[in-house]
Amino acid sequence: MGIILRTEGLTKRFGGLIAVNNVSMEVEEKKLSMIIGPNGSGKTTLINSISGFLPIDGGRVYFKGKDITNLPPHKRVDVGLTRTFQIPSPFGKLTVLDNLLTSYRFNPGEKLYYSIFRSKWRKVEEEVVEKALRILKLLNLYHLKDARANTLSGGQLKLLEIGRALMTDADTILMDEPVGGVNPTLAHEIFRHIKNLIENHDKTFLIIEHRLEVAKEYVDHVYAMSMGRIIAEGTPDEVLNDKRVIESYLGTVVV
Repeated sequence: MGIILRTEGLTKRFGGLIAVNNVSMEVEEKKLSMIIGPNGSGKTTLINSISGFLPIDGGRVYFKGKDITNLPPHKRVDVGLTRTFQIPSPFGKLTVLDNLLTSYRFNPGEKLYYSIFRSKWRKVEEEVVEKALRILKLLNLYHLKDARANTLSGGQLKLLEIGRALMTDADTILMDEPVGGVNPTLAHEIFRHIKNLIENHDKTFLIIEHRLEVAKEYVDHVYAMSMGRIIAEGTPDEVLNDKRVIESYLGTVVV
């Protein structure tokens, strides 16, 4: 296994504020990597910059060895890099199954020419439905396939977000607080699903998470941020016991 995602000197400013300051990091494929840090440390801005949702002011982003710095978000999805958001935003009045189907981007029936000739897109549509059902079974959401998304619990919505990401066939998924606001039992279930996707389906995850007491037993590598910079990296135990990390959470930063 090698490095699937890499940044070099990534920098993002908002006026005079440097939210991400010269960040260089590497994400190993088929691993679960995590970014931690106090509020305002630059974690979400970093994910937004890597995924293309924010234009950067300096540095480069590489994915599978190719420079994707200037690709828009949908083009990054095309090459296998997608993301979820801290607050899930499904189509609330659509069913769970339909929410997954809307995430598939290559249905020929949506093109004007092919839409006239049902025989040209019917088989693809059937295959996409089968794929969505497989993903729902994988995430233990199959029994909710006909439920409206706005009836799901917070944890189920997080799993639905993972399902929508999987419908894009992405190799690497960036997640902002996948277990934020979720009860401990379901939080562990979500992380078990993530580890299953890594170990049995060759996926890579880079996540932001505050629930360190839950996440640390599942994570392979941790980056700690403070004031826009990476201040420590390593195994969960190494990083959580690092003096600079402890002091950053207490409010005194050692750089």
